[in-house]
Amino acid sequence: MTSTLAPDRPASDEHRPGPLSALDHPAQLFANLGPNWFASIMGTGIVANAAASLPAQFPGLRTAATVVWAAAALLLVALSAAWAVHWARHRPTARGHAHNPVMAQFWGAPPMALMTVGAGTLLLGKDWIGLGPALAVDWVLWTAGTALGLLTAVWIPFRMMTTHELKGENVFAGWLMPVVPPMVSAANGALLIPHLPPGQAQLGLLLACYAMFGLSLFATLFLVPQIWQRLVLHKTGPAATVPTVWIVLGPLGQSITAANLLSGDAAAALPEPYRAAAAAFGLFYGVPAWGFAMLWLVLAAALTLRTARRGLPFALTWWSFTFPVGTVVTGTSALAAKVHSGLFGFLAVLLYLLLVTAWLIVAARTARGSYHGTLFRP
Repeated sequence: MTSTLAPDRPASDEHRPGPLSALDHPAQLFANLGPNWFASIMGTGIVANAAASLPAQFPGLRTAATVVWAAAALLLVALSAAWAVHWARHRPTARGHAHNPVMAQFWGAPPMALMTVGAGTLLLGKDWIGLGPALAVDWVLWTAGTALGLLTAVWIPFRMMTTHELKGENVFAGWLMPVVPPMVSAANGALLIPHLPPGQAQLGLLLACYAMFGLSLFATLFLVPQIWQRLVLHKTGPAATVPTVWIVLGPLGQSITAANLLSGDAAAALPEPYRAAAAAFGLFYGVPAWGFAMLWLVLAAALTLRTARRGLPFALTWWSFTFPVGTVVTGTSALAAKVHSGLFGFLAVLLYLLLVTAWLIVAARTARGSYHGTLFRP
């Protein structure tokens, strides 16, 4: 098993005294840094973004969410700097991530991390830095994330088709990671469309977002049956890989979010009758997709609990419990706003509580493993 999914050492090793005490030398901090670390930014940022769109707002919620967004932004800066050091000092290892059939999938995490922080800047960060600077930051991060995401959506599947030696039992839900970023671009691009000049600029970005929606959706439709088949024929596999089954919720929840955001304020760029058709599509695509997301959530929870009873070691794959669930929260909130449904509103809050609980647990375990250095070992 590669370092991407490998659990850290037993808990007793984590309690060795001192920072980075599990490493032979502090320089190892940068030696094995992979793109999978950017999932921690995705998982943190979505906690903030999902709070901003909840149908029910509680006193202090927006302030707390803005603090979490700031933490995700700082983490993005720190991790990007650490990755720059990793590339400079350990270039063969950095290049090797693309050759590893497991680690390569997580190249989808950096573009989604960029866009998650960018969306949070526009949704929440504007309270602190103002709308103009927030919009500028979001444009930069969305553009960079979209470009990198479109690259991974082609580059990683191409390598899988031409270079990686794969068998049926090698299929895992992480294969979705490279193709989900365009869906994130579609959802977050919808937030930017109203800030463009009316006319061709808005229409052009709207159509581009729908194209990226389709790119990611159809790739997901090809991959999910393979994941289902693998689970049926080859079961869940090593315990450390089980949290990745939650990744399937990512494209499902994000597609519901995108379909409804694109049919909201962004749809003003469309002439009738297409504007009304976009609104109808958001609802009649979103509700069936939400139904399948609930089925997968129950299956993923059951598989996780079954594995936990036998032993579920901590690994960075635990961040799969956060961002995918967060996208289901934003999708559920979008449906609640669309049809003014109290049921969807209640479920959005309930799912958000699940998200926050998962984030608190995973963030605490990641912080402890990082402090002692167990997560930085090969």
